[in-house]
Amino acid sequence: MKPTELDCAISQLGECRIPSPMSKGHYVADGDDVLYHNSRKEVEAFLQEGKRPPSFEKAGPREKIYFDPSKLKCGIVTCGGLCPGLNDVIRSIVLSLFHHYGVRNVFGFLYGYEGLSPRYRHVPLELTPGSVARIHEQGGTILGSSRGPQDVSEMVDTLERMNVGILFTIGGDGTLRGAQAISEEAGKRGLKIAVIGIPKTIDNDISCVQRSFGFETAVTEAGKAIISAHTEAFGARNGVGLVKLMGRESGFIPAFATLAYNDVNICLVPEIPFTLEGFLKALEERIERRGHAVIVAGEGAGQDLMERTQERDASGNIRFGDIGLFLRDRINAHFKGLGTQLNLKYIDPSYTIRSVQANAHDAAFCLLLGHNAVHAGMAGRTNIVVGDWGGEFTHVPIPMAVSRRKQIDPNGRLWSTVLESTGQPVVM
Repeated sequence: MKPTELDCAISQLGECRIPSPMSKGHYVADGDDVLYHNSRKEVEAFLQEGKRPPSFEKAGPREKIYFDPSKLKCGIVTCGGLCPGLNDVIRSIVLSLFHHYGVRNVFGFLYGYEGLSPRYRHVPLELTPGSVARIHEQGGTILGSSRGPQDVSEMVDTLERMNVGILFTIGGDGTLRGAQAISEEAGKRGLKIAVIGIPKTIDNDISCVQRSFGFETAVTEAGKAIISAHTEAFGARNGVGLVKLMGRESGFIPAFATLAYNDVNICLVPEIPFTLEGFLKALEERIERRGHAVIVAGEGAGQDLMERTQERDASGNIRFGDIGLFLRDRINAHFKGLGTQLNLKYIDPSYTIRSVQANAHDAAFCLLLGHNAVHAGMAGRTNIVVGDWGGEFTHVPIPMAVSRRKQIDPNGRLWSTVLESTGQPVVM
């Protein structure tokens, strides 16, 4: 992201006047920031021009807060596809509100933004430490989820009617855009409602957020499919293991899974175009040289090679062609035409991956994300997403986070390392 695109200003509902009930830990002072650039050269360039280097507001508890906990009501909503760690984040938010701040009224709105629309008649769940005590031991979300927008005016009507002061929205870029709309509508009405986003995108594709929860678990689970694919391929003459992984427009899961389980010989991601002819030639050469191959393809890879349907899902995204099935059929047809017997096994673990329980590292990350989301809301921040940058938790304005999608740089170090690991051609 270019420096000219960086607007790190944080919206606040008002001055924080109430002493925080938190008695342990250290407070974060306003003005304690995290630099956007980690390069000394880049920071010095700003200073030489007399400019302040761009930075994010540091997340964490404040000495004084905006909301009176004894009168506060909060809401939580989960949107979009499932992701490991959703229940961990819900639990963390509830426990932090109760035990850190003494908030006693927390509602879980069912099935995404549908739960804020009266037309669906979903009755909110009352969330307490008891009701969320063991939910982190299971995958999915106890609140349910859905895709697609709802009427913003109706959603804010619900929040106003229920006297909700903080709404926590757990989801990806579509959810964050909805959160921004809710925040802006509440502002137009003069309502003091804080809207805090927690980045839930298994593809790890939100800008200005270095990692999102569930990503590490997804890479670990993807490794199981890669190991199976390699076992199948290695155990057969001219064996090919083909694995399709999640990665609609950003190929971080296939790229990191390739590096973590380096039995992959060809990795395909949405950011790097390839030709069918070049891909099949590279596969031919691999089979001739080693007698087996493992291919990993992100779901958004090679979409230009398939006929587009122009159909859209509930979130308005164009439905992609199935790159896994496409490659499976083209590979089989190609080698049949060559008169070469091929043993191809196709594995698609997508729904298995996204529905599992979070691993230990993701679970700890979810806990801290939830805590920092609560701290942000109690301090009256709004229209922000809690991010992770340079090893610190940060507040990122939602408009900044959704301004563009984070993707693999074709000329960057990550993709170069993938090429080094697989040995595949730079261009196919």
